[in-house]
Amino acid sequence: MFKKTIPLIMVVTLGFLFVGFVFIPHKIAQDFYYVWFVDWIRAMSPFGLILGIMSITLAHTTRIRRKTPNWQYSILALVGLYFTAASGFIWGTQEGTPYMWIFKNIQVPMSATMFSLLAFYIASAAYKAFRARSAEATVLLITALIVMLGQVPIGISIFGEGIATLTQWILDVPNLASKRGIALGVGLGSVAVSLRILLGIERTYLGGGE
Repeated sequence: MFKKTIPLIMVVTLGFLFVGFVFIPHKIAQDFYYVWFVDWIRAMSPFGLILGIMSITLAHTTRIRRKTPNWQYSILALVGLYFTAASGFIWGTQEGTPYMWIFKNIQVPMSATMFSLLAFYIASAAYKAFRARSAEATVLLITALIVMLGQVPIGISIFGEGIATLTQWILDVPNLASKRGIALGVGLGSVAVSLRILLGIERTYLGGGE
């Protein structure tokens, strides 16, 4: 009962309560949602951060203890996590502190490296996706080439301003229409999942099946 029924009652009751407060344009409802609820979110956020740190620590210590492949990187991850946090608490986050040195000389270069590698993965995926094996792939390939050429100066210098205009039309009309269709589908899916949770049909978040 304490593991399933009570959490389910709390989720359903508070879910419908918050839905009502969001759609009721009354000062009491708005004050409750934007003042009381937001204050509670701010109060609970540190506990969520602590839970995340505990989860990361437990996952990496398990990898280290079991000597899984590449377990040495788990040691680096834990050392980096706790040393960065400790340096921020001890010396602060101002310019010239060890925290800022770590951020500028370790975090920023690693982020740049990650994005540079990501560019090669995207190029490889684009090559595999754009190979003209069908009519749809051919249209996708031609459209991608037009958009890429219309976004860079060399394309405009070769084909003129017309390709930039065509690129903007592709982005504003067919691309935007597909994005709105995807957003509409995501919105309907979110509403469906939310209704399943509010009605008590979806219970996987309780740790078990439906």
